[in-house]
Amino acid sequence: MNVPLWVAVPVAALAAIAAWADVRTRKIPNALTGPALLLALLAHLFLEGPLGLRGALAGMLIAGGVMLPGWLLRLTGAGDVKLMAALGAWLAFPHALFATLGALIAGGVVAAGIALRRGLLRQTLWNTAALGAWMFSPARAGAPPPGSGVRFPFAVAVLAGSVGSLWIRA
Repeated sequence: MNVPLWVAVPVAALAAIAAWADVRTRKIPNALTGPALLLALLAHLFLEGPLGLRGALAGMLIAGGVMLPGWLLRLTGAGDVKLMAALGAWLAFPHALFATLGALIAGGVVAAGIALRRGLLRQTLWNTAALGAWMFSPARAGAPPPGSGVRFPFAVAVLAGSVGSLWIRA
């Protein structure tokens, strides 16, 4: 199944505008993500019916849900979660899952590149491994270990993952 043009264009536009805003201001405006999410749900409902709406809701919940722990651990911003949820609604299930995984992979590559450039790659990898071990530990004692410490406008990675997902056939 290919992503229809009426989905691909808003996904690319939304991700590009959000990346531009994130690079310039380090914020993704609610005035962008809120209406985009609502429009995605309405478009799927009117163009595909109840099954389309169900797919869009599933995409929203999966994409936003995968990003939510990062926000709860203060590794990402709330705007990143809302942006991924809106894009997930546009892409619907299963493309939303591919876009989210693509964004996370792209984010890891960007973070590793920044860490390498700053001479922090070894410490970043160590912190990331410690955080992963803490997250999957059955007895999480105390506060989580520090994240990578590498900060960048994550909407750029979301743009890469979302646009990349447009070429995946599910």
